[in-house]
Amino acid sequence: MKRMTRKATRHVSQNEGLIFEKSSPGKAAWRLPPLDVPEANPASLLGQAEREDLGNMPEVSEVEIIRHFTRLSTWNYAIDLGMYPLGSCTMKYNPRVNEAVNRLEGVANVHPYQPEKISQGALAIMKTLSECLIEITGMDAITLQPAAGAHGELTGLLLVRAFLESKGRPRQKILIPDSAHGTNPATAATVGYAVENLKSNSAGMVDVAALAAQMNEEVAALMLTNPNTLGIFEKEIHTIADILHSKGGLLYMDGANMNALVAKVRPGDFGVDLMHLNLHKTFSTPHGGGGPGSGPVAVKRALEPFLPRPVIVTKANGTLGFDYDRPQAVGRVRAFYGNFGMFTRALAYIMANGPDGLRQTTEDAVLNANYIRKGLQGAYDLPYPTASMHEVVFSDKLQAKKGVRTMDLAKRLIDYGFHPYTTAFPLIVAGALMIEPTESESKEELDLFIEAMRSIAEEVEEDPTAVREAPHSTRVSRLDEVAAARKPVLRWKKASNS
Repeated sequence: MKRMTRKATRHVSQNEGLIFEKSSPGKAAWRLPPLDVPEANPASLLGQAEREDLGNMPEVSEVEIIRHFTRLSTWNYAIDLGMYPLGSCTMKYNPRVNEAVNRLEGVANVHPYQPEKISQGALAIMKTLSECLIEITGMDAITLQPAAGAHGELTGLLLVRAFLESKGRPRQKILIPDSAHGTNPATAATVGYAVENLKSNSAGMVDVAALAAQMNEEVAALMLTNPNTLGIFEKEIHTIADILHSKGGLLYMDGANMNALVAKVRPGDFGVDLMHLNLHKTFSTPHGGGGPGSGPVAVKRALEPFLPRPVIVTKANGTLGFDYDRPQAVGRVRAFYGNFGMFTRALAYIMANGPDGLRQTTEDAVLNANYIRKGLQGAYDLPYPTASMHEVVFSDKLQAKKGVRTMDLAKRLIDYGFHPYTTAFPLIVAGALMIEPTESESKEELDLFIEAMRSIAEEVEEDPTAVREAPHSTRVSRLDEVAAARKPVLRWKKASNS
């Protein structure tokens, strides 16, 4: 059954949901029994925190409050409702068992100031997760401290700088392919490196000849996303690593796209010196809404002495504890030991799946992306014919002939009940449509998505204006997105009577 365009099932007024507008003097959502104790003086309890004027708070009934918040919840899109095809973000389903584990009393209530002797369970979780991630990546050591992927990048480049300085050969440049993850250049600049762009070849992969020509003893590292943001695996990865290492540089891998590699291939085995992982992408921990995330950094043995302190070690008596005696460490990069709640969720995901399940997850993610690629070929331009991994990138080249661009297509997709794909990224593709279904989606859901996208392509040919003016079924239509970002409205103001 085709998923139809969303239609409003009831009249939605401009102010519906604005509970302030529903206020009526004397209404109350609660009723307390008469006092059976002496009345307390609020000032004695609250001091200066007491407010005499509550700021025109709404006076509403209980049912109005319930309906208000319930209605607002239905206005949001969620992974529980449908597919998030955002490319390079891996917006997969988060199994509920992860949340149940994370709410166990001994996990949810652990505190970082607890003594080590009563924190053995938490330390064991962190140690086990570290061992699992080391095995998955093929690396030798890891830090769990970084709070997100970009923070992992920052930590990784601090490690690169500390390692090279310890060898007496500090360097000035970082090479970054034009197909790399978007945060890489900003991270390199933040650490103090000059950024040099590396062009891709016609297949959408690193131009190895260009790399060899640009690589010199001023280059500290290459920041490589693999698979890259085109969803293409760098087939010459061994040659890339050899070129870096021959001139004393390091190969850093952005692990944002590990969803395509887990349990199939290990970055440490094809020459990567260090990399970060996004637990909130690859290992299912909650993603979006500003966090929290987790971006552990795994390294080869030579870089281990420089990892942020403290690190978890097994002591002589067999207990776990923290080692702060790390004279070459880059220091602490995160308060305490990282986002612990992300560790428990990721470990629950890894252990629930096991090696075979993780491998199946990767295979399904790649299969789903290629199913969409096949289903949309012909309807949308495919700028690179190279095989896709976990995501596929189309362009709006065909639709642009009718004046319809990628943002218009994404807005129209909302009318079909789907969250939009990633628009206009990667920048290497003009008018990009970046689609990643992850392993979460069934064939039935993928078929609905493909049918919606093909229907939109037909609409562009028949009535491009309708697509340019989409969405039509939402409570608000096109917003001034620049103004919304730079001048957000953060509080309610009573409408003027004039």
